[in-house]
Amino acid sequence: MTPLRPETRTVHLPQPPVEQSRPITMPLYQTSGFVFDDPAVMADAMGRPDGPFVYGRYSNPTVRSLEQAVSDLEGGAGAVATGSGMGAINTVLLGLLQPGDHLIAQRSLYGGTAAALNDLVARFGVTVTHVPEHDPDALRAAVRPETKLVYLETISNPMTLVADLPAMCAAARELGLVSVVDNTFATPLLCRPVEHGADIVVHSTTKYLSGHTDVVGGIAVFATGELYRKVWHYAIELGASADPFAAWLTLRGMQTLALRMERHCSNARLLATRLAEHPAVTAVHWPGLPSHPSYEIAGKLLPDFGGVFSFDLAGGRAAGERFMSSVRLALLAPSLGGVETLTLHPATTSHRSLSADELARHGIGEGTVRIAVGIEHPEDLWADIEQALA
Repeated sequence: MTPLRPETRTVHLPQPPVEQSRPITMPLYQTSGFVFDDPAVMADAMGRPDGPFVYGRYSNPTVRSLEQAVSDLEGGAGAVATGSGMGAINTVLLGLLQPGDHLIAQRSLYGGTAAALNDLVARFGVTVTHVPEHDPDALRAAVRPETKLVYLETISNPMTLVADLPAMCAAARELGLVSVVDNTFATPLLCRPVEHGADIVVHSTTKYLSGHTDVVGGIAVFATGELYRKVWHYAIELGASADPFAAWLTLRGMQTLALRMERHCSNARLLATRLAEHPAVTAVHWPGLPSHPSYEIAGKLLPDFGGVFSFDLAGGRAAGERFMSSVRLALLAPSLGGVETLTLHPATTSHRSLSADELARHGIGEGTVRIAVGIEHPEDLWADIEQALA
């Protein structure tokens, strides 16, 4: 070739190879596509999830590193990272369900998931039956010829009910159903649903996996390569792909996950225990308390009980609004799983799309407040909560 002009050279910048060493941390590959010398290799790469990198919507080295890391933690055969937690959930649901199918879901669900199921009902004629998260007999009784899928949450949002995963996933498997478990609240450090028979595990990586309130992302982990490849093909059509920079930030955050989860759980224990004794509080919903309906199941399934809980204030919605406007250290904000403590009113935020009857079915009252406990000093958090209650 003739010498390149400056206008061309500024486009085709040199890329030094990395030889005889490797970076300590995964580099950020902020590129939309990859160059090939062989057309046949490129064509092959576009047809499978484990081939050479070809285009950002298919995969990316940084994104694949995140997928492999979470899949390894969960004990899966492969994973698909997405642009949000709801992206992961909808990729799985839309990738596996057809119009007219039936699915069984537990009663207590994250509001976004409940809204997605309602949309499937309204737009695609999918039918949904809700059952208790701990009752495999109710699951068996709800099965129809067109039933395809069972949807559970390890720890439910926001009432922290714990699914009996061994019993529910075993029932799903004997009935030939795919079991999907949202493991966001537990993380792979407290529970690995694949070990209890789950077929698919989903996370909002926005939460504990990234851990610093600077990422929006999601991931779906698959117990078998067959399910992985099936949903991967749909995922690239849907276009819910993860951004490399978000994947890189999530990988960085995951390196401190074990340290953070230990503090989240211990802080939640102190706050939940003290709130349960406070006269302004009528109930505390944290599975580590003996009064919680999932206490026995949680004790068998989980080594600790998570950093999120909710509680009911005696004064109803007015008391909840006063409380959330009075806290100073705890922040009134959506999401959870970051290093800072966040609070919100589920009935008007995370579960605002639900009707009054649906809220009641979830156990969410007008005075229910959710606390996502951070890693601050627990006595500072308690002092803030105590003055707000006063």
